[in-house]
Amino acid sequence: MDELTLLANALMALDDKLAACMKCGMCQSVCPVFGETMMEADVTRGKLTLLEKLAHRLIEDPDAVNEKLNRCLLCGSCQANCPSGVSILEIFMEARAIVAAYKGLSPLKKAIFRTLLPNPKLFGFLLKIGAPFQGLAMRDDNNAQGTATCSPLLRPFLGERHMQPLAKQTLSAKIGAVNSPAGKSRCKVAFFPGCMGDKIFTNVSEACLKVFDYHEVGVYLPTNYSCCGIPALSSGDLEGFEKMVMHNVDVLKEGSFDLIVTPCSSCTETIRSLWPKMAGKMPYKYRDAINELSQKAMDINAFLVDVLKVKPRASGRHGQTKVTYHESCHLLRSLGVSAQPRELIRMNPDYDLVEMKEADRCCGCGGSFTLSHYDLSRKIGQRKRDNIVASGAEVVATGCPACMMQLSDMLAHNGDSVTVKHTIEIYADSLK
Repeated sequence: MDELTLLANALMALDDKLAACMKCGMCQSVCPVFGETMMEADVTRGKLTLLEKLAHRLIEDPDAVNEKLNRCLLCGSCQANCPSGVSILEIFMEARAIVAAYKGLSPLKKAIFRTLLPNPKLFGFLLKIGAPFQGLAMRDDNNAQGTATCSPLLRPFLGERHMQPLAKQTLSAKIGAVNSPAGKSRCKVAFFPGCMGDKIFTNVSEACLKVFDYHEVGVYLPTNYSCCGIPALSSGDLEGFEKMVMHNVDVLKEGSFDLIVTPCSSCTETIRSLWPKMAGKMPYKYRDAINELSQKAMDINAFLVDVLKVKPRASGRHGQTKVTYHESCHLLRSLGVSAQPRELIRMNPDYDLVEMKEADRCCGCGGSFTLSHYDLSRKIGQRKRDNIVASGAEVVATGCPACMMQLSDMLAHNGDSVTVKHTIEIYADSLK
């Protein structure tokens, strides 16, 4: 089947899904992007109208179509509030793939999605070489977030971002492969740390391993996971996505475990939902394995509370450190995990949980969105920062490493001393 026929079939399949939208406008009130720009083209209803004539608009101005489609955080707020139950995220993913197939990917994206991210050995090697020299490109600004700002050389490309430095050692290099048996828990998990958990927030992954050890959970942790695939899929690169998925399936098939547990809600949702939904063109042996593996994917917060049934220990102490909780979009809307992270926070007697206003509103990261639309991402993030500070909390916790990066950036820009933590770090600190 030639590429033109495949593109035509994809367009027809997309048209069928668009028919369910009633254009009611319920998406307007919950869209973070529309909330800042007040532009109809930025809200879901406007984008779906654009997609109704996608073939014509692609021929007319493919760059404009691509730009409008990418002005979306993929936060799922619209889908969660859609009275017609339209599969909006799936539609946007498929539309981006159609546009990418028509326009073609840039050489840089091809290199990243099809060569670098699917190849963990190459990725790890480049990071090992680059990590010691990151001080040349980044400057420590001595803020409470532990972030650094770009040197003047990189500022034209990366702007005024406050960025988390790469870990001195990746988790896989520091810990190595793990394949431990289940203890009293009678449960063994495949631990999937995600790219950030392996290369930036290794402290989060080590907290997970500490918790597994404490509860005598067996762990399967190989050293050669690739990216889960969500960056490529969000950019419309199905080929790169499939490479990453097939690599990870081959790695996971080597282990024996009950569940796949991750500290990254985006990774969890990708494995659980997007792998099976977007696996239609993969060989049958991978499709069958994906359908089996996807059902085992679970967030670390839900695993501890719902599976291990962890309970707070009796304590008369009242926490002195105020902590507030930010709902990660994928964790809340895609995975339905909201109460569990709060329960884990409450299990640390040193903390006092206080709720912030609009805890469930997107922080503005959106993965690649913050790279391509940083000014807009920062405006959305500033609203989240204001709500964090207004809560009076000294710590803000979340269940997503990408959210951690965004929150740290926003707090650093404002010179705030609020510390950003993953919920699993707070729980792990309570285990003596």
